[in-house]
Amino acid sequence: MFYVYVLWSSCLRKRYTGSTGDIKKRLLEHNRGCNKFTKGGIPWVLVHSEEFSSKEEAIKREKFLKTGHGRKWLDETLPEFRKGAGVV
Repeated sequence: MFYVYVLWSSCLRKRYTGSTGDIKKRLLEHNRGCNKFTKGGIPWVLVHSEEFSSKEEAIKREKFLKTGHGRKWLDETLPEFRKGAGVV
Protein backbone atom coordinates (compact mmCIF):
# COMPACT_ATOMS: atom_id res chain seq x y z
CA MET A 1 0.00 0.00 0.00
CA PHE A 2 1.01 3.59 -0.61
CA TYR A 3 -0.12 6.68 1.24
CA VAL A 4 -0.52 10.40 0.87
CA TYR A 5 -0.17 12.20 4.15
CA VAL A 6 -0.57 15.69 5.54
CA LEU A 7 1.49 16.81 8.51
CA TRP A 8 0.95 19.89 10.67
CA SER A 9 3.56 21.93 12.50
CA SER A 10 2.01 24.05 15.25
CA CYS A 11 5.21 26.09 15.68
CA LEU A 12 5.30 27.06 11.97
CA ARG A 13 1.50 26.91 11.58
CA LYS A 14 2.03 25.15 8.24
CA ARG A 15 1.10 21.90 6.56
CA TYR A 16 3.38 19.51 4.71
CA THR A 17 2.04 17.05 2.14
CA GLY A 18 3.92 13.97 0.97
CA SER A 19 3.60 10.36 -0.12
CA THR A 20 5.22 7.19 1.16
CA GLY A 21 4.93 3.44 1.51
CA ASP A 22 5.29 3.63 5.32
CA ILE A 23 3.63 6.53 7.15
CA LYS A 24 4.97 5.70 10.63
CA LYS A 25 8.56 5.50 9.39
CA ARG A 26 8.20 8.69 7.33
CA LEU A 27 6.72 10.64 10.25
CA LEU A 28 9.66 9.56 12.42
CA GLU A 29 12.06 10.74 9.71
CA HIS A 30 10.37 14.15 9.57
CA ASN A 31 10.51 14.47 13.36
CA ARG A 32 14.18 13.42 13.46
CA GLY A 33 15.05 16.26 11.08
CA CYS A 34 15.92 14.03 8.11
CA ASN A 35 14.03 16.28 5.66
CA LYS A 36 15.49 19.74 4.97
CA PHE A 37 12.10 21.43 4.51
CA THR A 38 10.44 19.97 7.61
CA LYS A 39 13.48 20.16 9.91
CA GLY A 40 12.48 23.59 11.22
CA GLY A 41 8.89 22.59 12.04
CA ILE A 42 9.49 19.77 14.52
CA PRO A 43 7.33 18.34 15.98
CA TRP A 44 5.11 17.35 13.05
CA VAL A 45 1.74 15.70 13.66
CA LEU A 46 -0.13 13.51 11.16
CA VAL A 47 -3.50 15.17 10.51
CA HIS A 48 -4.68 13.38 7.36
CA SER A 49 -3.82 10.32 5.28
CA GLU A 50 -5.22 8.46 2.29
CA GLU A 51 -4.39 4.90 1.16
CA PHE A 52 -3.75 3.83 -2.45
CA SER A 53 -2.97 0.52 -4.10
CA SER A 54 -0.22 1.92 -6.31
CA LYS A 55 2.61 4.40 -5.97
CA GLU A 56 1.44 6.19 -9.12
CA GLU A 57 -2.02 6.83 -7.65
CA ALA A 58 -0.50 8.18 -4.43
CA ILE A 59 1.84 10.51 -6.31
CA LYS A 60 -1.02 11.75 -8.50
CA ARG A 61 -3.07 12.58 -5.39
CA GLU A 62 -0.08 14.22 -3.69
CA LYS A 63 0.46 16.44 -6.75
CA PHE A 64 -3.24 17.39 -6.73
CA LEU A 65 -3.14 18.33 -3.04
CA LYS A 66 -0.23 20.66 -3.79
CA THR A 67 -2.24 22.59 -6.44
CA GLY A 68 -4.48 25.55 -5.69
CA HIS A 69 -7.60 23.35 -5.86
CA GLY A 70 -5.97 20.73 -3.65
CA ARG A 71 -4.92 23.28 -1.03
CA LYS A 72 -8.45 24.68 -1.09
CA TRP A 73 -9.83 21.17 -0.53
CA LEU A 74 -7.46 20.71 2.42
CA ASP A 75 -8.48 24.12 3.84
CA GLU A 76 -12.15 23.11 3.65
CA THR A 77 -11.57 19.57 4.93
CA LEU A 78 -9.11 20.49 7.70
CA PRO A 79 -9.96 24.12 8.57
CA GLU A 80 -8.10 23.99 11.87
CA PHE A 81 -4.91 23.11 9.97
CA ARG A 82 -4.89 25.96 7.45
CA LYS A 83 -1.69 27.89 6.87
CA GLY A 84 -1.47 30.52 9.58
CA ALA A 85 -4.24 28.89 11.67
CA GLY A 86 -3.99 29.17 15.42
CA VAL A 87 -1.82 26.79 17.37
CA VAL A 88 -3.60 23.48 17.90
